[in-house]
Amino acid sequence: MKQLLAAAALLAASLGANAEAIGYDGARHLLNRTGFGATDEEIWKYAPLDRAAAVDRIIAGARREATIKPPAFVDEPFEPYYRLKQMSAEERMAARRHLVAQGFELRAWWLREMLVTPSPITERMTLFWHNHFATSQQKVRSSQLMYRQNALLRSEALGNFGAMLHAVAKDPAMLVYLDNAGNRKQAPNENFAREVMELFTLGEGHYGERDIKEAARAFTGWSIDRETGTFMYRRMWHDYGDKTVLGRTGNFDGDDVLDILLARPETARFVAAKLWREFVSPDPDPQQVERLATVFRDARYEVKPLLRAILMSDAFWSEANRAVLVKSPVELVVGSLRTFDIHPFDLRPAVFACAALGQNPFSPPNVKGWPGGDAWITSATLLGRKQWIDRIFRGAQPAMAMAASNDAPSGDGKGNAPEQRYRRMLERGMADYTFDSTHFNGTSVGHVEKLVLATSAVNSVEGLEGAELVRALASDPAFQLK
Repeated sequence: MKQLLAAAALLAASLGANAEAIGYDGARHLLNRTGFGATDEEIWKYAPLDRAAAVDRIIAGARREATIKPPAFVDEPFEPYYRLKQMSAEERMAARRHLVAQGFELRAWWLREMLVTPSPITERMTLFWHNHFATSQQKVRSSQLMYRQNALLRSEALGNFGAMLHAVAKDPAMLVYLDNAGNRKQAPNENFAREVMELFTLGEGHYGERDIKEAARAFTGWSIDRETGTFMYRRMWHDYGDKTVLGRTGNFDGDDVLDILLARPETARFVAAKLWREFVSPDPDPQQVERLATVFRDARYEVKPLLRAILMSDAFWSEANRAVLVKSPVELVVGSLRTFDIHPFDLRPAVFACAALGQNPFSPPNVKGWPGGDAWITSATLLGRKQWIDRIFRGAQPAMAMAASNDAPSGDGKGNAPEQRYRRMLERGMADYTFDSTHFNGTSVGHVEKLVLATSAVNSVEGLEGAELVRALASDPAFQLK
């Protein structure tokens, strides 16, 4: 009886806490975990809401499409890969420069969308799935295919994971990146079969080498049309024999294997734990992950119920889990612009900054994506982060551009090295990265600190006000946390 009363009291206390207004601190925490650098105005709009109302408002506002029109080249005809082989060396070099230039434009477009979107959670989740289903423009070598995949991830960012998994498996960028476009029964390629188990669904240790080999046979024939760059099923390449995957035997094709993976409880656990690390803390609670995995499975892999359960959890709102996650370079760069109300015309400098700090959208380092967490902070990137902040507030030289030079086109043919040319481009582009300190005039130290930092400042800001106060807080080590 006493145990029942204690449980009831605990439940009542929890419900009471959920019904209370989340306040300024809670709103800031929620908006910065689910978006990119909340503004003071946005925080005040959410502060009077209780947990459920605040979380539901964020999730209800999710979009399936970007708000900004993409670069015009995404609608241009697909450039078949075989034509590159027919080009001269000079033509191939020109094609490479063109591809890199398109890549910069595509990244700038996406950062712009992150900056102005009315649904930051949509872009946060699109970026999350881009890291989960990692592909890179360097290998795919098609801006059109990279854009199409980005649009696909956005359409299911808060949709259905099963539908997204099936679509990504047939996505041309993924087929090229993991070498499945040439997968045929005479020589099955195991790359996609391995990664779909290890990185996309089950996680390590929940499958064997035979499962990979058999699954690879099931994915034979999944290819792309060489002229249009769209998915094509090549029947003559497919292995129609029986396969045995994770204890189940049949004349499976790729969709059958994906359904087998989705039926495994490990898949829901794997995704739930990964989203916990994204939104709550670096170390998932096994019991909570199991609970969330059950929510995910019961919802038939709908993302919204899982995300809502995470954001409504006591762990998410716990003081112990605040300021325990490191901002990714994209969060730092875009978040700085949003919080300090900076809306530059040219976002290429922001693209350079993200790349220099270790996160170049459309170009993750490998199929595992960016490791994230503490790996974002090294001696080099910490200096680069400081330079980014200094450049916004003090006009310091943006030396970070040098770190991104590997992704820049070669020289301009006039004797100018690419690093020098792109440094000048960056400096010109940052001319309108202007911080207007008047937004913070007359604002108390305590309030500015709550807006800018997820926890108390490490360094003293006593006696500072206005622009100097904001600069000091943005330069504080605590600004790197969320």
